[in-house]
Amino acid sequence: MTFDVEAIRAQFPILNRDINEQPLAYLDNAASAQKPLAVIDAMKSQMETSYANVHRGLHTMANETTAAYEGARQTVADFLGAPKVDNIVFTRGATEALNLVAYGLMEEIEAGDEIIISQMEHHSNIVPWHFLRERKGAVIRFVPVLDNGVLDTDALKSMLSAKTKVVSLVHMSNVLGTINPIKTIAPWVKSTGAVFVVDGTQAAVHMPINVQDLGVDFFCMTGHKLYGPTAIGALYGSLEMLNRLQPFNGGGEMIEDVFEDRVTYNDAPHKFEAGTPPILEAIGLGAAIKWYRQYDPADIHQHEMAVYYHALDGLRDINSFRLVGDAPEKGSVLSFNLEGAHAHDVAQILDKYGVAVRAGQHCTQPLMTRLGIHSTARASFGIYNTLDEADRLIAAVKKAAHFLS
Repeated sequence: MTFDVEAIRAQFPILNRDINEQPLAYLDNAASAQKPLAVIDAMKSQMETSYANVHRGLHTMANETTAAYEGARQTVADFLGAPKVDNIVFTRGATEALNLVAYGLMEEIEAGDEIIISQMEHHSNIVPWHFLRERKGAVIRFVPVLDNGVLDTDALKSMLSAKTKVVSLVHMSNVLGTINPIKTIAPWVKSTGAVFVVDGTQAAVHMPINVQDLGVDFFCMTGHKLYGPTAIGALYGSLEMLNRLQPFNGGGEMIEDVFEDRVTYNDAPHKFEAGTPPILEAIGLGAAIKWYRQYDPADIHQHEMAVYYHALDGLRDINSFRLVGDAPEKGSVLSFNLEGAHAHDVAQILDKYGVAVRAGQHCTQPLMTRLGIHSTARASFGIYNTLDEADRLIAAVKKAAHFLS
């Protein structure tokens, strides 16, 4: 489909809203993106015409809902380039997916085993590994981040050893916009026999993903940043790795047989999906992916980066402006500070002009410590953002700089 940003914006009813008597400029997409009518209508239609629980009924609506739910799983598999639909586990989001992997590997971890992550990780890709440190005596090692926000891959390579059991890295930083060279890193990890986990939460929104080409063992994504609903995400795992993991939750659907003295588990992916799943949310995620894939990824990337660089060029004219993260070929995430001003104050002033940005540590406290800052303001651009919204961001930041100086 031809990329027409105004036609795209027309599919998002919320973008017509005014905030503080100003047209909304929603620039908080790295936190959560807005939803197009295709997603809203898909979930609403399912509720209105054919809703029932999945996998368990023999009646017509149960079969129809199961087909829609499993169809969404196939859509996710195709989107990620997975070889089979059974490679895809539905989760509540990337956070649950990372916890699922960490918990599932727990019995393989012994005291002194090393888990390598980076200083740019989201807390969701730090805390689950601390569970293994606390409970199993694992050692967590952090790959340094260079001053411009680039991962120190030379340091990563030198850290890999026979002690390395897991390497878990973000594909695209939610603060820096840095895109890490996952395909290059994968053979280094595999040479040690370690498990390679990738947090693709941001990457899945901004670039084509093929998990087989990347060479990863696990890859997770979330729905609400990909123009889909909250409380739904997906974990890709090779069938070999999924079979290695112990189940994360127990209950209905994830079992094959239950006896008084033993339990046998279902095959992957169902052994990781205990209880009634997020049916409508999964259908909404499938609708979001189908909607998103109407457009050429190259067109989306070109548009998002044009808006990013337009905003950056204008903001650089502000004397107190300081960009956080300047990696080559980064994604459309613009984190910044104004000297002498707190990021929260900046964001609140921008809101007065209808410009919505994020402010804080963005769940990356180790990264903030590494960079020697407390927090940042962050504008993150998506498929529906415009050059006019970039201009409004620039104007609002200039007013904030003047007011806070």
